Amino acid sequence: MIISFFGHSNFSGTAECKDKIIEFLSSVIANEPTQIYLGGYGAFDEFAYKCCDEYKKSHSNVTLIFVTPYLTLDYQKNHLSNIRTKYDEIIYPEIEGVPLKYAIVYRNRWMIDRSDIVVFGVSHKFGGAFKSYEYAKGKGKRIYNVLNL
Repeated sequence: MIISFFGHSNFSGTAECKDKIIEFLSSVIANEPTQIYLGGYGAFDEFAYKCCDEYKKSHSNVTLIFVTPYLTLDYQKNHLSNIRTKYDEIIYPEIEGVPLKYAIVYRNRWMIDRSDIVVFGVSHKFGGAFKSYEYAKGKGKRIYNVLNL
């Protein structure tokens, strides 16, 4: 199973949201081998990582994967060194021909296309996280939003 996470960059995590995410993961994963795709940008992504990392500590069947939108040398030097210490794997999707300014959008679509479940922290109807929410809905993905939309 593959589960991806998306949310607003200005997200403020609460204990209630953390509990919702961990309870949701417990209810859908059980003992099934699961890859969790995370983007690593903004407040929701950091919050989701912390929740998933905590869940993973007691569930060896979970792999945390950072899906990078960039492969430039500067990005690898300045960003990926820290990422390597946090995640089990780093994946670069097949988006080499995409202009850099659209890389995150294409990376997000790639993640959603491969996901069985998509978890969101979306509370308003604008921005990249909401566009990803709409894309996932259009693809008929199973969606769980920890916030009220």
